[in-house]
Amino acid sequence: MAGTLTHLDADGAAHMVDVGDKAVTRREGVATGRIVMSAAAVAAIRDGAVKKGDVIAVARVAGIMAAKRTSDLIPLCHPLPLTKVSLDLAIDDDGVTATALAATDGKTGVEMEALTAVSLALLTVYDMAKAIDKAMRIEGIRLLEKRGGRSGDWRA
Repeated sequence: MAGTLTHLDADGAAHMVDVGDKAVTRREGVATGRIVMSAAAVAAIRDGAVKKGDVIAVARVAGIMAAKRTSDLIPLCHPLPLTKVSLDLAIDDDGVTATALAATDGKTGVEMEALTAVSLALLTVYDMAKAIDKAMRIEGIRLLEKRGGRSGDWRA
């Protein structure tokens, strides 16, 4: 039912949605976001010259780990047995774009897991490169696509 706040009960109190009657289906979510930074920060990341280490590799692992912990971070999310999390981090002239795919065979979607992966990957880039550019900007975190489930497929 579009437009209904499913995490509120009849009295307006927050609750975890009961997904017990839903069918187990293949579900995927794809999210993206970006961190904009100075040319010096981009060059340091691209050249592997950040003192804390390989920014892209660490951010990828952080994002994947975060997707697996989404229900610990977002109070009303169900814990899900993820079957896949992939995270692409692309460096360009003024920043890094993160794109995550999360998948499960379950009763509820994995959009939040994909969004969490992107968010934590970008926060990790910030943490590792902040000595070079404290003015970095994280922006545009959004869902690009969801597949599966009762509501069907959706694409931005």
